[in-house]
Amino acid sequence: MRNRGGILTLVAIFLAVSVYYLVRTYKANSIRNDAEAAAMTADGNVDRQAKQRYLDSLWKQPVFLGTTLEDLTKQELGLGLDLQGGMHVILEVSPNDIVQSLASGSRDPRVAQAITSASEKAIKSSDHFVDLFVGDFKALAPNVPLARVFSTASNRGELGLNSTDSEVTNYVKDEVDGAFDRAFNIIQTRVDKFGVSNANLQRLSGTNRIQVELPGIDNPQRVRKLLSGAAKLEFCEVYEPQEIGTSLEAFSGYLAQLDLEEQTKNLGDLANSKPSVASTDTSSTDGDLASQLGGTDNAGLGADSLLSGNTFSSLFIGGQGGLMVRTKDSSRVNEILHRPVVRQLFPADLSFVYDVKAFMNETTNEELVNLYMVKDMGHAPLEGDVISNARQDYDPTTGQPDVSMQMNATGSRKWRELTAANVGQRVAILLDNYVYSAPNVNQEITGGNSSISGNFTLEEASDLANVLKAGKLPAPTHIIEEAVVGASVGESAVRAGVISSLAGLLAVLIFVLVYYNKAGWIANLALIVNLILLLGVMASFGATLTLPGIAGMVLSIGMAVDANVLIYERIKEELDEGKPFATAVRNGFRFAMPSIIDSNVTTLITGIILFIFGTGLVLGFATTLLIGIFTSLFCAIFISRLVFEYYIKKGKTVTFFTAWTEKMFKDTDIDFVNKRKIFYMISGAIIIAGAVSIGIRGFGLGVDFKGGRTYVAKFENSVKTEDVRQAMENAGFTAEVKTFGGFDQVKITTAYEIDNTDPNVELQIQEQINDVVESVDGNVGEVVSSSKVGPTIANDTIWNSLKAILYSLILTFIYIYVRFRSVAFSFGAVVAVFHDVLVILGIFSIFNGILPFSLDVDQAFVGAILTLMGYSMNDTVVVFDRVREYLNDKSKAKEDIVKVINNALNSTLSRTAVTGIATLLVLLILLIFGGETIRGFIFAMFLGVIVGTYSSLYIAAPIVVDAMQRQLMKEKDAGLKAAEVALTAKK
Repeated sequence: MRNRGGILTLVAIFLAVSVYYLVRTYKANSIRNDAEAAAMTADGNVDRQAKQRYLDSLWKQPVFLGTTLEDLTKQELGLGLDLQGGMHVILEVSPNDIVQSLASGSRDPRVAQAITSASEKAIKSSDHFVDLFVGDFKALAPNVPLARVFSTASNRGELGLNSTDSEVTNYVKDEVDGAFDRAFNIIQTRVDKFGVSNANLQRLSGTNRIQVELPGIDNPQRVRKLLSGAAKLEFCEVYEPQEIGTSLEAFSGYLAQLDLEEQTKNLGDLANSKPSVASTDTSSTDGDLASQLGGTDNAGLGADSLLSGNTFSSLFIGGQGGLMVRTKDSSRVNEILHRPVVRQLFPADLSFVYDVKAFMNETTNEELVNLYMVKDMGHAPLEGDVISNARQDYDPTTGQPDVSMQMNATGSRKWRELTAANVGQRVAILLDNYVYSAPNVNQEITGGNSSISGNFTLEEASDLANVLKAGKLPAPTHIIEEAVVGASVGESAVRAGVISSLAGLLAVLIFVLVYYNKAGWIANLALIVNLILLLGVMASFGATLTLPGIAGMVLSIGMAVDANVLIYERIKEELDEGKPFATAVRNGFRFAMPSIIDSNVTTLITGIILFIFGTGLVLGFATTLLIGIFTSLFCAIFISRLVFEYYIKKGKTVTFFTAWTEKMFKDTDIDFVNKRKIFYMISGAIIIAGAVSIGIRGFGLGVDFKGGRTYVAKFENSVKTEDVRQAMENAGFTAEVKTFGGFDQVKITTAYEIDNTDPNVELQIQEQINDVVESVDGNVGEVVSSSKVGPTIANDTIWNSLKAILYSLILTFIYIYVRFRSVAFSFGAVVAVFHDVLVILGIFSIFNGILPFSLDVDQAFVGAILTLMGYSMNDTVVVFDRVREYLNDKSKAKEDIVKVINNALNSTLSRTAVTGIATLLVLLILLIFGGETIRGFIFAMFLGVIVGTYSSLYIAAPIVVDAMQRQLMKEKDAGLKAAEVALTAKK
């Protein structure tokens, strides 16, 4: 093996990095556990505020090898919502509201008609909403220029009455897309300030949607209001310290009193615990807040300007906004400022508001944030609806970035009054109760055009312009999909995931040992290293581990056996030919490599398609599967090879079988091909039966595909689904009720009010469902999780699923054609895959409602279908590789194609069986222990492995035979015709 030292070094580096990131994950979880223990109350509950204060205190502090807790949480193997509870939400920025607002100056009723029509079409179309609107409006009013609808005084600089339809369309598109960008930034700020650890926020590419995941959330209604509310932009006057000096002195005295009480309490505790205590001077405090402020500018903070210690007075520091606090102390500060006694010390119209951005004090290495004192927040003299435009610009005198802002007539008048009353003072610009800027007013501003300057970076100026524009258009976000998972459900999912993972891994390790004897230990070593690398890579990417991800991880371990099996079976063949051990090992690795590469590339294609088109459960599975493909390849090729080279160097050999596996699958001579018509008929009968069932019974479509709300309810005792359905009907719901993971648990699905976007509707329906399940014939129940999928998402899911399957087939067909240079092989593989999909669809239709778990056709099912397509293709490609090898062998190439393919199938039968058994073992354990959430998904996979193995033996290869024989017949006929033509010409 060339460059053995370099490969050893590479393996050591990869392992070290993986272990490092796994230890980081362990440390982050350990700190969270410590926080929970520290916040435990006497009654055994966790004080969430105390827990958050504990974490805040360490957020910017080095906690592991110089790494802060904040950095640890950015690169750790986090738990998904299904493993710890929380809320998943997909938001859509409503483009019809934006177009409606832009066209508000038009009185043409056809505008509203076109908006309504475009909204209905948008549910089933992937076209831009503006294009749909323009098409519908032009159909209603072909001779009306768009400029007449959208040109107003506020956009005079960008549009005019002479603007072309194309220019107007582009302008409206820019406004709609810009509104989405602003909404994303606003939602991101809201989520960042929400105080949730490991919150995940991302744009869904190609759409105007935002996905938000909030682990540990236990108040879904608060989240709905937080995420779907329109942005609130306000211009407020700022209280300067000198204006409220008396209030600040009183507040400083109150803090000193708290310090004194705390010190007295601590002294008392010490006195009770020790016989004698030295006297302590408690008459002084750590500083005087009013003197700190004193109207001075504290823009540059020195070390002596920060109060040390853990006293109440030390929480507040003089700063630009009037006060500053350390971000780690923000929870304690909020609690103090909301005390009634503190509120009475300040004017009734004063509100404490944080700056949206914190900054680092380089002297003390602490993160600080300004705390402003503003007037009339909530009843501001000026709000965002008066902004007509805002853009990032440059100061003509200094060349520094600034922001230009234009207001409408009403805003211009109010702005003139506000600036006239505050010359020399500050006006704070607030969005969602956070200060984005607090510029000084230099003079009264007339005309409504203003320039906001400051020490802005280009990015900060652009952000402020976006904030100002956020108040220009009503662009509320609507929740079109959500899922709430209870903490108890997450705990049971963790148990199910851990049990299934360990049991699945153990089953595979034992099976490999039993089958391959000493060589099995080498394969198992590679599998364990593969698991460490897989988890380490996921942690380094900051990936989230979900229950489907665990399934993907365990399945990738099962499929990782395949590479080892391919290598081992080739080594065994070389040893059977009498070759020395060292030669057999090197030839085995060399001959197995094409099959390993081809089989993994076909699985990789499927994984990429799943990753691109999947969300939620499917995306978690795809992420793990993709990483697992690369780590398993690395381990099979390098780890196993290094161990074998070690044995070769020591002059030792390795056994590849036990007493009872030595003769297994050896010298088999099964006639797979000549009986192909029998199996064609068997497959045809199953497919026809499935088609009849689909035509009569249809499918149990999941919420992913039809839209609606789903609630999982758990009861104290066993409950009949009919009783729950009747109770739902009595409450006014038309619902589908199924047993879910046990006879004491049901899944309730309803489409009631699914089109209603009012966030309050969710709470009302939730309360009604809770009332129903609280008691069904005296059986007490509770809702443990819920989800909602709007019709737009459902339609998109259907199209994405169809596209995923189609693209997977096309890419695989192309890859196989490129590799094997024959349409016959591509045709055989694709027909076999179609066969597998049709069989699984038929079985799901036939047994839906019969088996004791959900067989809904949903996005998870599509993920399973795509995965089994990859598995089936993997199996088929291994056979095809052996066929190609025989066809390239001059001693075998002259044999009949039937014999060649039969020989190939028999020679790869041991690999097919061993890989299939290992994978089925894992899936069987996942099916039993993996939890109800993924049971239907795993069942489809389990069937898929059986059907995929069957089709690669009895469908794919025989079809290649038929295709090649037809091709040979055509070539023969063409040759005969050519001979006849030549003979005729000769005569």
